[in-house]
Amino acid sequence: MLKDKDRIFQNLYNDLGSDVISSQKRGDWINTKEIIDKGRDWIINEIKNSQLRGRGGAGFPTGLKWSFAPKEVGSRPHYLVINGDESEPGTCKDRDILRFEPHKLIEGCLIASYAIQAHVCYIYIRGEYFIDGQKLQNAINEAYEKKLIGKNAAGTGWDLDIYIHYGAGAYICGEETALLESIEGKKGQPRLKPPFPALIGLYGCPTIINNVETIAVVPTILKRGGKWFSSLGKEKNTGTKIFCISGNVNNPCNVEEEMSISLKELIEVHAGGVIGGWDNLQAVIPGGSSMPLIPKDKCETLRMDFDSLVAEKSGLGTAGVVVINKDQDIIKCMARIARFYKHESCGQCTPCREGSGWMWRMLERMAKGEASRDEIEMLEDVTKQIEGHTICAFGEGSSWPVQGLLRHFKDEIKKRNKFDPVVKENKNIPYLVDQHLLDKNA
Repeated sequence: MLKDKDRIFQNLYNDLGSDVISSQKRGDWINTKEIIDKGRDWIINEIKNSQLRGRGGAGFPTGLKWSFAPKEVGSRPHYLVINGDESEPGTCKDRDILRFEPHKLIEGCLIASYAIQAHVCYIYIRGEYFIDGQKLQNAINEAYEKKLIGKNAAGTGWDLDIYIHYGAGAYICGEETALLESIEGKKGQPRLKPPFPALIGLYGCPTIINNVETIAVVPTILKRGGKWFSSLGKEKNTGTKIFCISGNVNNPCNVEEEMSISLKELIEVHAGGVIGGWDNLQAVIPGGSSMPLIPKDKCETLRMDFDSLVAEKSGLGTAGVVVINKDQDIIKCMARIARFYKHESCGQCTPCREGSGWMWRMLERMAKGEASRDEIEMLEDVTKQIEGHTICAFGEGSSWPVQGLLRHFKDEIKKRNKFDPVVKENKNIPYLVDQHLLDKNA
């Protein structure tokens, strides 16, 4: 379990105040000038040494991403964009940072902007986080008043302006290029890559896009050292992480813990255990609704980090842990998730636009016990036709939950729809018939 001295977010539960004075008492805005005086190369190398990976879902190495920004600023300015869209069901970590630790984020914006040579930073927040956005705006106003941002930010000689941009409730705008389209005032639809945003991003200029949590941990890493951060967790899965635990648990919560903590410890210690006890657990979605579920038998020993979950054919994603106990209809749960993705598809790519609807309709029939025998194979085929055949990762996000259901709960679907074949003798020739046909003729 993570020691209190190693916690980056000391005000995650709003016990200590989110204003600039309270934040400075917790170590924010301390030695910021000294860090920037060490130069861009030192900052980027220290983040690389920390092995920090993006906290928004993909887990891409942050220092490496920053190094993609052009070394020289040409005729086009550089931009930093912070992704606070957080529309992944089961995820609410960035919201608490915006509300309770805004100065960690703002200080991180200054350091990251300097590292990539950006004078303007946009923080993109989902439209439903309006009150949280107001709290962030108050913190930005405080930072301007204290001369921590703006001209000669924090006495560093670097100028930085920060603007908040609200989304309009579209899940797809969490995808980085759709987010850029949205900021530009266009319909939120992903762009083809390449070109990548680091070279041609916002307004056609070099742009680095990072998640709220990723940027918020940067100042602490640089103050305490990349080596300290990499000593937590395990190789390539280092540091601390905010886990969002919801669903059928006694105490739904956000908690900052060490990467690679066991899933069982997260649920039992921090979330008060599964409703009905551990034996009542059916499955866990480990990283937000787009990640394949993990059945109970795998949850006993599962470690919560990027690589361990990939080995179990799932993913850490946003670390939105959704616990499903045996009181829930697992097929209906996945049908509901499939309906969400059908609704949120931007419609640009045919496999996703059409396939997400097919998956939802087939799962609805399976949940009601009305599916035909060949629909299981057909459903699996549809997920494969979507996965890897779309411009952005939304295709994978919509098909992976369904693949997880088919991987671990295929027998439940067969049982519900009475697919189990039985042998019937007729003139000494055995053949297979559908059980439900026999029931009708009985």
